[in-house]
Amino acid sequence: MKKVLVTGADGFVGKNLQLHLADRKDVQVLRFTRESDVAQLPHLLRDVDFIFHLAGVNRPQTPQEFVVGNAALTEVLCHAVRGVAADTGRKIPVVYTSSTQALRDNPYGNSKRLAEEALFELQRLWGVPVHVFRLPNVFGKWCKPNYNSAVATFCHNIARDLPIQVNDPDAPLTLVYVDDVVKRFIELLDGADAMVDVNGLATVSPQYTTTVGEMARQIQAFKNSRSTLMTERVGTGLVRALYATYVSYLPVDTFAYTVPMYGDQRGVFAEMLKTPDCGQFSYFTAHPGITRGGHYHHTKTEKFLVIKGQARFKFRHMLTGEAYELVTNGDKAEIVETVPGWTHDITNIGSDEMVVMLWANEVFDRARPDTFACLL
Repeated sequence: MKKVLVTGADGFVGKNLQLHLADRKDVQVLRFTRESDVAQLPHLLRDVDFIFHLAGVNRPQTPQEFVVGNAALTEVLCHAVRGVAADTGRKIPVVYTSSTQALRDNPYGNSKRLAEEALFELQRLWGVPVHVFRLPNVFGKWCKPNYNSAVATFCHNIARDLPIQVNDPDAPLTLVYVDDVVKRFIELLDGADAMVDVNGLATVSPQYTTTVGEMARQIQAFKNSRSTLMTERVGTGLVRALYATYVSYLPVDTFAYTVPMYGDQRGVFAEMLKTPDCGQFSYFTAHPGITRGGHYHHTKTEKFLVIKGQARFKFRHMLTGEAYELVTNGDKAEIVETVPGWTHDITNIGSDEMVVMLWANEVFDRARPDTFACLL
């Protein structure tokens, strides 16, 4: 079993890393937090196989805390790693989360750069594998809002109907998702080859470029989707990662929300979700003996799934008059698809209420519904 030390274990990246590692049966995590005694680092490293050095200070009370929390702590860690190498010959790999601020001449950037230099010296003189990541704006679940992440602040505030402040909507923003960072960290733990740039710095991908205004607009669109039912394209890339992040900031009393439900003597109908270009999802019910449908489409197609009750589908070709019918029920997962040019209906032939899930390949457009009544 590998023993892994995580400094900054209570931090944003540390929490996410530990959750991923918790799924591993072959990894034991040792935690180092602000409450830990720095003098215990040499003792902690006795049996450690890998170090994730995530601890750092970026919002201190005084500039001196930058030096203590970033440069000095890293020096102590390097000294402890050197001690292990000198005593046992073991060279414990170190992953370090630096910052793009290390390029800047300010107290925070200077302290991060000094920490980097200490680690690179450890690598140069002792042959210890060192992976220094100058991470841009990392975002994802559990990042502290109203602290140093605009994504976290916007997600937190918009989810709670609180105002956000955008000073320059065109300001560029480079983002990296915490799960992508953790994925790369774990690959290194598992022995993956180091990937470095021309400066010897470790890299992680993908990195996303956007603007503050666009990021704020996207997060607001996530919130609006509950009322419009129109989802954003949340399946890939930056929008996927931003959506997962936004949802993680929802207060528990907003985990659930209602959608409009329309009822008449036949049963009820409710739309669940609409997509920009892949149709919409809904469901309906029908009382025993009730028939729904009785129309055809020129282009629109639908998929029906009876999840409760017994249904009879009837079809008739609009040109040839060819007829076809089938019976299905909620005991089997059978999709019934409507075909353009065939009029169709569905009848509840059971003794209980029928419940049917429905997907249509396009969002219903009242101006051009492509739905024409034609009873069988």
